[in-house]
Amino acid sequence: MSALISPPAPGGPVGRLLRSRLAAALTTPHGVDRYLERFNPMWAAHEVRARVVSVHRETTGDAATGSAPVATLTLQPTSTWRGHRAGQHVLVGVELPGSAKRHTRAFSISSAASAPGEQFTLTIRAHDEGQVSSYLVREAQPGTILHLSQAQGEFTLVESPATPTISRLLFITGGSGITPAMSMVRTLLRDGYDGHAGRRVTFLHFARSPEDQIFADELARIAAADNGVEVHLRYGDQLFSEFELRRLVPDYKETDTWLCGPPGLVELVTAAYDGSSRLRMEFFKPAVARAAVSTGSTTERSAVEGEVSFTRSGTTTAATGASLLEQAEELGLKPEFGCRMGICFSCTRTKTAGTVRNVLTGEESSLPDEEIRICVTAAAGDCHIDL
Repeated sequence: MSALISPPAPGGPVGRLLRSRLAAALTTPHGVDRYLERFNPMWAAHEVRARVVSVHRETTGDAATGSAPVATLTLQPTSTWRGHRAGQHVLVGVELPGSAKRHTRAFSISSAASAPGEQFTLTIRAHDEGQVSSYLVREAQPGTILHLSQAQGEFTLVESPATPTISRLLFITGGSGITPAMSMVRTLLRDGYDGHAGRRVTFLHFARSPEDQIFADELARIAAADNGVEVHLRYGDQLFSEFELRRLVPDYKETDTWLCGPPGLVELVTAAYDGSSRLRMEFFKPAVARAAVSTGSTTERSAVEGEVSFTRSGTTTAATGASLLEQAEELGLKPEFGCRMGICFSCTRTKTAGTVRNVLTGEESSLPDEEIRICVTAAAGDCHIDL
């Protein structure tokens, strides 16, 4: 059966059996999803995968000005997708050409909130330094299969027609930071939000140029409609100023505000709000599935002191802050893995001693003889792994 047909994953009693402990035990160490994937990549019991349905070019980019191309990918997820709230992001894993391992990065979801199993979109800018983003924008085609996490993040919309308030809503975004805010505005408009009863939305966005503007046509339609949404676009040297913000939204410090963009914009807006609790913030790049500290638009590994010993192979290396799976691969070891996102448990190994950190939650543990998922676990000091 063709993977492009995407039949539903086994459900009912069969689905429950595939998700049972018995199935997990029978398919150890690979896991039931490894076998389902062989029949059809859109079948899954636990993991989330998605097929690219379409690719829409938002902007073409301009090497002369340094702007990068942007594309929107429409994805059909497996039935294991639990949906998302407007403003959340998702980890995307891809096998890049010529690479022996899966690369994982995080991207904000740009479509309106989705229900379980529903299609959704990612709008991605192809950064020169980003292998995954460049591949997805330039190489992904309908039929391409991606590995996903469930939706993550608390940078989410709290207002809806079902729970209305009289509060004004304000979105301030820059560049690619428009994507989570667009998800929120699309959700509001889809669900019947309007400007009655004093409920207004102000959308202030900063872009490099009109040619670099993401969602340009849709934003123009939203601005022209009688829907309670004011759209203000600023280009080039039209920088953020507190004076203009006060003119657009006089009581902005008492207005529920969502801010997402590059560090310079975030710094200016944060100073203008002067500690107001109404300001919610997110940087360009959500945390990726690795031991890292996200600082603005850059990602740095945490400083770690200690040694990692893979006891079965007799190899030792300095702890670097990378995941234990990455460190093992750098030494030439080939441990079993699946999703590289901490979902499928294929990479579970025993830590016999030492301290490790879950790179998704930040939680540390020093328990002996502990089962850990090495794709999302990093050394937090000396540790011994049965590998």
